[in-house]
Amino acid sequence: MSKNLAAWEKAKREGRKMAMVTAYDYPFARMADEAGLDAVLVGDSLGMMVAGHADTLPVSLAQMEYHTQIVAKGVTRALVMADLPFGSFEESQAQAFAAAARLLKAGADIVKLEGGLPMVETVAYLSARAIPVCAHIGLTPQHVRQFGGFKKQGKTPEAAARLIEAALALEAAGARMVLMEAIPAELAADITERLDVPTIGIGAGPGTDGQVLVIHDVLGLNMDRAPGFARRYMEGAALVREALSAYATDVRDVKFPA
Repeated sequence: MSKNLAAWEKAKREGRKMAMVTAYDYPFARMADEAGLDAVLVGDSLGMMVAGHADTLPVSLAQMEYHTQIVAKGVTRALVMADLPFGSFEESQAQAFAAAARLLKAGADIVKLEGGLPMVETVAYLSARAIPVCAHIGLTPQHVRQFGGFKKQGKTPEAAARLIEAALALEAAGARMVLMEAIPAELAADITERLDVPTIGIGAGPGTDGQVLVIHDVLGLNMDRAPGFARRYMEGAALVREALSAYATDVRDVKFPA
């Protein structure tokens, strides 16, 4: 699939699902690209998966810029999406533009920002200035301390109505995609039907136009507790430990170097 965002819009019209994973470095980005993934997300989840933080809040714009650069080097066909980290876009629209421009120059094709209705004007500002934006609603990890934990969103009729309103407003403001995290499947499917732009789900059921998962969850490399909606496709951590243990044994038994 082309990196052109128009190809994603065509896929939605034709009912073709899209697959996305996170990646934080060159080797995993290259493998994801060669495996045929439609997009690679340089997520601020690197704060948890790579740096060992409890949440995404400590991640800086400089870190996102660096990881976007090395991921982009490994991608030749997939779309590259990069997260605007906490504190890099909320203060002003000008601040958001400066941060987004840095990520685009680092190699991102589109930036993702968290927040619903309060971010509508920011999305409009960026969209009017040649910044493709994916809006992220539902469970927004940068607000985890406000939420009191990683909790499912949109469970009441009032909360669901607010998410629908936010999705429609963000699309009208120019968002090219909408990512929905940890909301009821029926709500995500309803929003997907209402929007002309592609939707991406994570813990939001099968009714979205595409899915994204953290690559560490897919490969079984998450040594902490993975979210309940994630599916593990291999026992990566066990395989890595086994290989490293075999290497150490060979060194100690003078079997390596041969």
